[in-house]
Amino acid sequence: MELKVINMQGKDAGVLQVNDEVFARDYNEALIHQVVNAFLANARSGNRAQKTRSQVAKSTRKPWKQKGTGRARAGMASSPLWRGGGRIFPNTPEENFSQKINRKMYRAALASIVSKLVSDNRFIVADAINVDGPKTKNFVQVLKNMSLTDNRVLVIVSELTEDLFLATRNLSNVLVLESHQVDPYSLLRFEKVLFAKSAVEDLQGQFA
Repeated sequence: MELKVINMQGKDAGVLQVNDEVFARDYNEALIHQVVNAFLANARSGNRAQKTRSQVAKSTRKPWKQKGTGRARAGMASSPLWRGGGRIFPNTPEENFSQKINRKMYRAALASIVSKLVSDNRFIVADAINVDGPKTKNFVQVLKNMSLTDNRVLVIVSELTEDLFLATRNLSNVLVLESHQVDPYSLLRFEKVLFAKSAVEDLQGQFA
């Protein structure tokens, strides 16, 4: 299939021939859901911890005698049954949230998302993406030329230059990634995805 290419001024700059296996694939919602969930789970870190009954700062003295009080028997105040006691199965920093997704599934999900973006007219290809100097207003002008100022935009380039990084880092609605950093979650959460022509070729190379 062919994708329309525009230049930095938002005008037509020809077409780009792309692979149907990557850009014209059926939308597989179940697969995408599984891959995105795994991607987010793998990004989690074990940074929460709870205390066991041996770690809680409570006296180990028996609260009251075993018999004759009319109350339920109790051994110590750090019992998990008591308010302020330890946890039976506490969360630990060593907790592992990772999920395994094989390469074939990941690539299929990525291609399915890209195909959906193309069919929904959310996928834009530019012949080049660069700015003259590290000025935010220069990149804002590029977005204005492409009628993207009102959208949250994901920009994908082959190589992120220092000028482009500095020109976009203060824009809350723009995220710039290199082509090897593309992930399913980022592709889904932005309204528009702006690919440099060279980045599209890099993306196709991942499926070769």
